[in-house]
Amino acid sequence: MAHEMDIKDFRFDGKGHMSIRDCKTSLHLSDEDKPIYQELTRVNTERMGELQDKLYAQKREGLVVLLQAMDAAGKDSTIKHVMSGVNPQGVIVHSFKQPTSLELSHDFLWRAACNLPARGMIGLFNRSYYEDVLVVRVHQIWKDYELPKRCLNDSEDEFFGKRFRQIRDFEEYLYENGYRVLKIFLNVGQDEQKKRFMERIEDPRKNWKFSAGDLDDRALWPKYMKAYEEAINATATEHAPWYVLPADQKWFTRWLVSEAIVDTLEKMDPHYPEMPDEEKAKLDDCKARLLSE
Repeated sequence: MAHEMDIKDFRFDGKGHMSIRDCKTSLHLSDEDKPIYQELTRVNTERMGELQDKLYAQKREGLVVLLQAMDAAGKDSTIKHVMSGVNPQGVIVHSFKQPTSLELSHDFLWRAACNLPARGMIGLFNRSYYEDVLVVRVHQIWKDYELPKRCLNDSEDEFFGKRFRQIRDFEEYLYENGYRVLKIFLNVGQDEQKKRFMERIEDPRKNWKFSAGDLDDRALWPKYMKAYEEAINATATEHAPWYVLPADQKWFTRWLVSEAIVDTLEKMDPHYPEMPDEEKAKLDDCKARLLSE
């Protein structure tokens, strides 16, 4: 049951080692629990809306939420359901697709920096700069980069070791400049992914979600799991932790994501701005004028 679980149980902050094999893709909860978690998620979305309103008004700190996952893990539906209670004016959502020629002509963090939310807002990254240490590594794309030889003479471990360091530095830089970074890996199981792929193929309403290329990545599952495990362990820090969440039961996953976001917002502890005494006096004057009409 929910009261027996703590979002901290799924949190990795660099202390200790995260083994992907030890992280469950499902807790095999009963369908009877579904309405309970749906209600808990609804309560969290309301709380999220309250905190986001204060965050937007205060404009002192920003929140960046990164969603990473294998295909069909539920990133889009998670964003749709979990963020249903927030004011759209205070949220930006950016999906990181295959890099454009312009993006490839810059450093790999450039497009992420270009899409950061302003302080006071929540930014949701559907995939992120972590693709540059995941798909780029698994498919060996980095070897064909148009970079100076000095940047490509490293071994694979050296090349991505530098990228991990650059990511840690970037996320610490964000923290020191008024941002919190919340990183979520939706850990879907291979059997569940197959089931969802079949649904996309068999249901005409979901055909548009499926690409034959998705099966190419599925064939590389062990390599992706190894890449995720190394990336998470190398970049999990106190100020930019990872949450590895079981993703086979979507209704439970959505509650966990809402828990992680609410927990982070509560730690940020936003408040409505306190007006100076002279401004309060003006409000009293304006109130008097309105009452006199």
